[in-house]
Amino acid sequence: MIDKILLNQAILNVESTVRDAISSLELSGLQVVIVVSHDSILLGMITDGDIRRGFMRGHDLDARVENVMATSPLVVDITTPRHEAVKLMIEHKIHHIPVVDGESRLVDMYLLDDIYAKVKFNNTVVIMAGGFGKRLMPHTKDCPKPMLPINGKPMLEHILVRAIAQGFSNFVISVFYLPHVIKDYFKNGEAWNVTISYVQEESPLGTAGALSLIPEKQMYPLIVTNGDLLTNIGYKEILDHHSKIGSKATMAVRDHEIQNPFGVVNTEGFSITGFEEKPVYRSLINAGVYVLDPLALEALPNGSACDMPTLFGRLLEAGHSTAVFPMHESWLDVGRPDDLELATNTVDIGK
Repeated sequence: MIDKILLNQAILNVESTVRDAISSLELSGLQVVIVVSHDSILLGMITDGDIRRGFMRGHDLDARVENVMATSPLVVDITTPRHEAVKLMIEHKIHHIPVVDGESRLVDMYLLDDIYAKVKFNNTVVIMAGGFGKRLMPHTKDCPKPMLPINGKPMLEHILVRAIAQGFSNFVISVFYLPHVIKDYFKNGEAWNVTISYVQEESPLGTAGALSLIPEKQMYPLIVTNGDLLTNIGYKEILDHHSKIGSKATMAVRDHEIQNPFGVVNTEGFSITGFEEKPVYRSLINAGVYVLDPLALEALPNGSACDMPTLFGRLLEAGHSTAVFPMHESWLDVGRPDDLELATNTVDIGK
């Protein structure tokens, strides 16, 4: 949250003038003024751009702030977690978001730049976005699967924004099918205040092979995630787990249940030893999120196809430690039309 002295310098009552707003902008340095009523109810916000637009409409320095302020600013409730506030700021390309109580009274304010200064990781996040998405045809006829819209934004943007909200700013996107669609949308990442570069697969390289195309030598463990995966996993948590146990490659896994729809008869020879009514079988499945030490990339021949299970197998054969990270967070692999519909109708996934 913001320093209280700075916050007070950025607050004006509704009877203040544009001249007061300019003074407040210069005093606080926050690039925004918050306008409140006499009982602290949030009424609007003013930026330098609002003032310039006010001048264009004929208002002068002595005009009241209500004539130039934005009257419906984006706000969060006092109970909103910080990472959710960060996600909203990134999505709406804003750097401030007021915090209000249940009666719309101003309580505090989140600053995106301040949060970034406190939480920042040097690890690169690699998003594997080169698949054809054949099972999602005809949706993917002219659109790469990671660019399919989920609640108005490409699936890949949801993945990117969630990682940014957790403090990551260096991204590599692996592309193959319709790469221009992805590159034209995200470009170099400047619109999200991050760095995005690309590796181009000339032929499909599997879920790990494209990592061999990353030109820069990595100094920190890589986070790798599939580009069709919506999840609330905490990347910091899997990084910490990876480091704590000394693993060279860590795979996020989930508990998966399959129920036999029939009653099962247990036997020994011709004798019945027992019965199980529609038993449930549990196993751990690959969740599509990984942490790889730079050393792990040495097991990938440059430009050769390789899937993640194969890479983990090579590391095991070479005597390197590998591990799992059991996750319980929301998770959805968008591989079929039903998954796409579920993702669109599920609010919590990928927030």
